[in-house]
Amino acid sequence: MSVPKHIAIIMDGNGRWAKKRFLPRVSGHVKGVSRVKEIVEYCSVLGVRYLTLFAFGRDNWKRPQEEVSFLMNLLSEQISKEFYKLHDKNVKIRFIGDRARLSTLIQEQMDSIEQLTSNNTAINLNIAIDYSGTYDIVQAVNKVIATNPNAPITEDDFSKYLLLYPDPNPDLFIRTSGESRISNFLLWQISYSECYFTEKLWPDFNKKALDIAIQWFNSRERRFGMISEQIQGVL
Repeated sequence: MSVPKHIAIIMDGNGRWAKKRFLPRVSGHVKGVSRVKEIVEYCSVLGVRYLTLFAFGRDNWKRPQEEVSFLMNLLSEQISKEFYKLHDKNVKIRFIGDRARLSTLIQEQMDSIEQLTSNNTAINLNIAIDYSGTYDIVQAVNKVIATNPNAPITEDDFSKYLLLYPDPNPDLFIRTSGESRISNFLLWQISYSECYFTEKLWPDFNKKALDIAIQWFNSRERRFGMISEQIQGVL
């Protein structure tokens, strides 16, 4: 089985998972966090080099304040506990997004775990917090303007200002929970990703579910604008 070099996942469905079990929404978030550790470690075993997870979007601030506060506290707790366990697994951790609205404590925790894991080599884990694809593009434009506003810029040059750089663009994009949209995630970077949508809610997305997604990925022919005969070497 060929393994994608870079997988990006929208981890959707925590609240619905809890609702189906007559539990509060926050219980779904707790269960979802436990699934993150499993998938990260399994991707490392499979040989996936980069994994990018959409944990909290910029529009998620619109959710009930009680839920947002819980999510922020859960994030802080995971950084201070579980993320250090990922360090022991040789995982390199990086956060992408706008940190300005996060608490000082969380920002300091992010900086600390990024520095601690910066030389790890098993797998590169990107966690998108207060992120959106439109925000990413706008912040890149502002950097370009500030750097050299009068010079023309190529697509390759522009990509270097995006938050995911220098990591390669995702090969496989996965969204759980049955939704069939990308919800403002990595708009520039997933232009040629294979997009896989599954009915499974994120807390139920286990190793077997990931294997199925990768098998589907292997059934795809990635042409990048070319035709099949070119890919197959006929032309």
